[in-house]
Amino acid sequence: MFEAASGLGGIDIQLVYYRGFGECKASRWLHAAAELHDAMRAVSCVAGETQIERVLRHAIAQADADRLDALVFVGDAMEETSDTLVQLAGELALLNVPVFVFHEGGEAVAARTFREIARLSRGAYCPFDSASASELKALLGAVAAYAAGGRQALVDYSRKAGGGTLLLARQIGGP
Repeated sequence: MFEAASGLGGIDIQLVYYRGFGECKASRWLHAAAELHDAMRAVSCVAGETQIERVLRHAIAQADADRLDALVFVGDAMEETSDTLVQLAGELALLNVPVFVFHEGGEAVAARTFREIARLSRGAYCPFDSASASELKALLGAVAAYAAGGRQALVDYSRKAGGGTLLLARQIGGP
């Protein structure tokens, strides 16, 4: 992500994750790939229900406090109320924060809600499977290009990268 954005002025990333029963944490803003890798390596999985609402509310608070160019959500399930999540997606749209949702697996209820979150926020939805790590890397690079340089940067990146990045560009208004 940092590489994709480096020629466009760079990006800052905040890692937000949830796990267990009620634990939802946000890192400080990270400015380099090594910082993000360190933050991600420090996170371990713990069983519990999804807390997507908390992530969306955190993004709204960040956008209210300062500029937030995009939100990336990577998930496989959704156990919360769809109505609440899509309402928050609409609030993010009003703050000009598109949500890019990368959905691992094929859980149908989650897919419907994730697509609606992306649509309402003027973001994009893209499914992937656990065997497509390189595809997810390209998709995250496309979002980084968008965050650093806007829609045209996403379109340019997608033309070079191809694959699922073209789907993102089309959903954001590219070719």
